[in-house]
Amino acid sequence: MATSISGGTLTLADGLTITRMGYGAMQLAGPNVFGPPKDRDEAVAVLRTAVELGVTHIDTADFYGPVVVNELIKEALHPYPSGLRIVTKVGARRGKDGSWQPSLDPADLRAQVHENLRHLGVDALDVVNLRMGSHEGTDDASLAAEFGVLAELRKEGLIRHLGLSGVSGAQLIEAQGIAPVVTVQNLYNLANRQDDALVERCARENIAFASFFPLGGFTPLQSGTLTGVATRLGVSSQQVALAWLLQRSSTSVVIPGTSSVAHLRENVAAADLVLPAEAIAELDTIGAR
Repeated sequence: MATSISGGTLTLADGLTITRMGYGAMQLAGPNVFGPPKDRDEAVAVLRTAVELGVTHIDTADFYGPVVVNELIKEALHPYPSGLRIVTKVGARRGKDGSWQPSLDPADLRAQVHENLRHLGVDALDVVNLRMGSHEGTDDASLAAEFGVLAELRKEGLIRHLGLSGVSGAQLIEAQGIAPVVTVQNLYNLANRQDDALVERCARENIAFASFFPLGGFTPLQSGTLTGVATRLGVSSQQVALAWLLQRSSTSVVIPGTSSVAHLRENVAAADLVLPAEAIAELDTIGAR
């Protein structure tokens, strides 16, 4: 396993240091994150290559597939390297038709944690994010009951650290009153800047802000400005978008997903890219539109 990677690392708590350039395993499943991968050998190779390149931060969930992705991670990487940290999430299940269904009942949250433990083949989960909001946005609904269940499981030793996904600033405050929060994972990218204040708050409080859909998600980011900057710098638009996120704040982390080793290498190389101030100023106009 490589000992360093461009982009640096974050130490979020005792025993929890992650690379800011992470890997999101969602796309290892089949179309629409459902069913087995089209190329299982390539999926395993992507995971092993990520670790070889120095990535120590893998994002996953048992509802990716469902189960498929966690079992791939176990197949490819177990027994896990000592420095690898796997961040998973609970709060949803998948319907037989592939639909995404919120599942926040306290008893089922406990069941989901145990399923993640079993499918990843570990005795304790490094980080568990509670998934609250949808891909469309967040609200301020209370999460005390749901987060409280995860806090209990942390006390029981089944979870080491807790995070949140799809939450508002008010929900973060509520959760922090129950247990420490080490990471927030929300929709955020060049074109979706609604969480600017939360990004800055996380930096002040040494909380990792992990941008899901850093490249736009199922609809890729499209912008003449982005393309123009990338062309001038001689890199891809995706690399520019990732580099912008890494430079956005001191605790920004990125978890781009791919099922291709070649694309993985391109994403990881984005951590080497330092955007000049004039490029950042130009890119900032995308989110202001």
